Amino acid sequence: MRLSKEPPYAHGTLLKTGVLLVNLGTPDAPTKKALRRYLGEFLWDARVVEIPRVIWWFILNGIILNVRPKASAEKYATVWTESGSPLRVFTHAQEKMLRESFKTSGYKNIRVESAMRYGSPSVSSKLEEMRADGCDKILVVPMYPQYNSSTTGSVYDAVFAYLSKVRNQPGLRLIKHFHDDSGYIDALAERVTSYWDKHGKPDKLVLSFHGVPKFSLLKGDPYHCECYKTSRLLSEKLDFDASSIITTFQSRFGRAEWLKPYTIDTIRDLGIEKTRRIDVFCPGFVADCLETLEEIDAENREEFEKHGGQEFHFIPCLNDSAKWIDALTNICTKELGHWLNDHEAQTAQEKESKISRSEALNLGASN
Repeated sequence: MRLSKEPPYAHGTLLKTGVLLVNLGTPDAPTKKALRRYLGEFLWDARVVEIPRVIWWFILNGIILNVRPKASAEKYATVWTESGSPLRVFTHAQEKMLRESFKTSGYKNIRVESAMRYGSPSVSSKLEEMRADGCDKILVVPMYPQYNSSTTGSVYDAVFAYLSKVRNQPGLRLIKHFHDDSGYIDALAERVTSYWDKHGKPDKLVLSFHGVPKFSLLKGDPYHCECYKTSRLLSEKLDFDASSIITTFQSRFGRAEWLKPYTIDTIRDLGIEKTRRIDVFCPGFVADCLETLEEIDAENREEFEKHGGQEFHFIPCLNDSAKWIDALTNICTKELGHWLNDHEAQTAQEKESKISRSEALNLGASN
């Protein structure tokens, strides 16, 4: 194994602690070419599609990447903004707000960055930047409240793959999940109740989580249980009949059975039942993206209205809400623990760094 070259280092450099937020990813543009590149990376991940590699290579390259990019590009075009993909826009906003939150709390040596598991900026490029800037300890925060092998597990893979080539590895901590964190639940509840304060309450509230193949549950993935726990805790916070809250799973892909009930089927049935109004909220997504803005607020809305439903309301994700950033700050702070230096400790570290540099130069170091 060949290790990569270490970034330049000056003795006495004040070390920093890094926080890296990682979300799923997005194409660089709503074009067929960009979608082919993005989907090629995403769907080739063995955690995302658990089919023998040889068989899957022919299916992916022979069929899917020749058919799906055009259709996906057309969908992305419907949600694309002047600033780019909604997922990237909101993730950057979360990054900036978390950075400011740490500064306000007096933690001046915390560097906050964000990356995408697929697409750009990549996990490896951001980890490289953080190490070059003196981050000797890094907390990685997969932005998935509920753990799943194909999401959080894949982020871990990307981090470990990068570190496997690093000589001077940083201290590392990784958040596994925060599906039952009280701050996260409170932020979800505020998002729903603030919407209801403006628009009134529905007859049914559908909580839609991203779906995964059923076999992942049978093989030991905790995702299904964690989604239902989030739903239960959120329901307890809302002034709403729990029997009128339905947990569903969206974004099914392929022919295999996925976690049920399917969101699209549930919403169709509610339309057939002539339900006056339904609200749909996606607690598992911390930022709006194609799956919420196009799949839920467009495709599922159309399905509900086509089958007789009257009012369809989509409640936006947490995005850049202040309550969510407060919760994210607390989640990170708890995980960082003693890595967070108070002001006096930072001052002492600065003095030690100056002494270290002086001693190194006296011993013949060049910088």
